[in-house]
Amino acid sequence: MIGLRVLSADDWAAWREMRLAALRDAPGAFGANLAGWEHEDEPRWRRRLIDVPFNVLAEAGDVPVGMVSGTAPDRGRAVELISMWVAPSARGRGVGDALIDAVVRWAAAQAADRVVLRVYEHNRHAADLYRRNGFTRTAGEWMARRLSS
Repeated sequence: MIGLRVLSADDWAAWREMRLAALRDAPGAFGANLAGWEHEDEPRWRRRLIDVPFNVLAEAGDVPVGMVSGTAPDRGRAVELISMWVAPSARGRGVGDALIDAVVRWAAAQAADRVVLRVYEHNRHAADLYRRNGFTRTAGEWMARRLSS
């Protein structure tokens, strides 16, 4: 059973552990890199969880197995889904679907009209996951999913 936990700044250590694991596992999948984060201090990690308002860990029992974040809606009422990652041991078990659903639901509650994300062409498995969850390619590396009004 996969559970989802919405994080606050006080959860910075758990977020740090997952984020560094993601950057080690998939260095080409993110705009950030391991070198830019591995030596950051607690205040920087806390700021990240404050600056990006929706942050979730997926857990199998007490073990974190995935993560995702959602930005505040922009002026065009779009929420950006960022920092998505599922641990290799949990892939194929619906974790990615649950994390995407969490961001989509949160975005709808924020009166957003769409969720957008960036996925690199070489990351075929991620692109397939997003397509399966209603996202379509818009331009270049961007995909979007409209939310019902």
